[in-house]
Amino acid sequence: MKKDQLLTRRRALAAGLGALGAAGAAGLLRAGSGGEAGPSAAPAPGPPARRPLKPSTYRLQPLAGQGPPAAADRLRVRREPLLRMSGIGRTMVLTFDDGPDPHYTPDILRTLREYDVRATFFVCGEMAAENRDLLARMADDGHVVGNHTWSHPLLTTLSRARIRSEMERTSEIIEKAYGERPRWFRAPYGAWNRAAFQLGAELGMEPLAWTVDTLDWTEPGTRTIVDRVEGGAGPGVVVLAHDAGGDRSQSVRALRDYLPHLLDAGYHLTVPRRYQV
Repeated sequence: MKKDQLLTRRRALAAGLGALGAAGAAGLLRAGSGGEAGPSAAPAPGPPARRPLKPSTYRLQPLAGQGPPAAADRLRVRREPLLRMSGIGRTMVLTFDDGPDPHYTPDILRTLREYDVRATFFVCGEMAAENRDLLARMADDGHVVGNHTWSHPLLTTLSRARIRSEMERTSEIIEKAYGERPRWFRAPYGAWNRAAFQLGAELGMEPLAWTVDTLDWTEPGTRTIVDRVEGGAGPGVVVLAHDAGGDRSQSVRALRDYLPHLLDAGYHLTVPRRYQV
């Protein structure tokens, strides 16, 4: 989907979907065994107060662990997406959705390379098809590439066959450009349903949501984006940002600001590892 079309769709759907926060639709996106729900990550209106970075506790289902990844045909079908990762010390995951975009993704890749940080990019198939060289750069730099569907539709309005097509076409493009099939999937708008979980598992992908939503697609200002990331920083946090879908210059500038601050505060920015629980 072209940038202006995607931005128009986002704004049209935002009111109907409501504040998805860290987990999208509240009834679908609780995480943790035993029905344990995580805290809402929806930010308060306006820029939050700047405060010293410090780790905080999240009671959400773990995302990463030690040991080799499970084989694709052994993935179990989840009823909720994964929201966070586990690990030793202050570990966080940065994710970027909707790209790759030739105007903004290269700047993000340069900043990540400058600080020797790995991130996860959830790409749309139609964007990846036009910018395969950027997926190759992601592979060369050690970043993870996930599936964000072909055209960024609202999956809860689609037939099962259409959802499969959106996923499969994107996985094929990723395999050709990146070098391997994606192992992670993220539903556009954070709107998941049973078919998305089932088909994702069939295609060897785990569902990954987020803990902190920067809401950068609304273009709230560079400082606001920085404050949302730094204010929500904590062990296991998964940050949602965007490298396409509109004017992402604020996202690019914000990354240059908050990334060194997170590293100076002792956080380790890494990519998710998969395991079955």
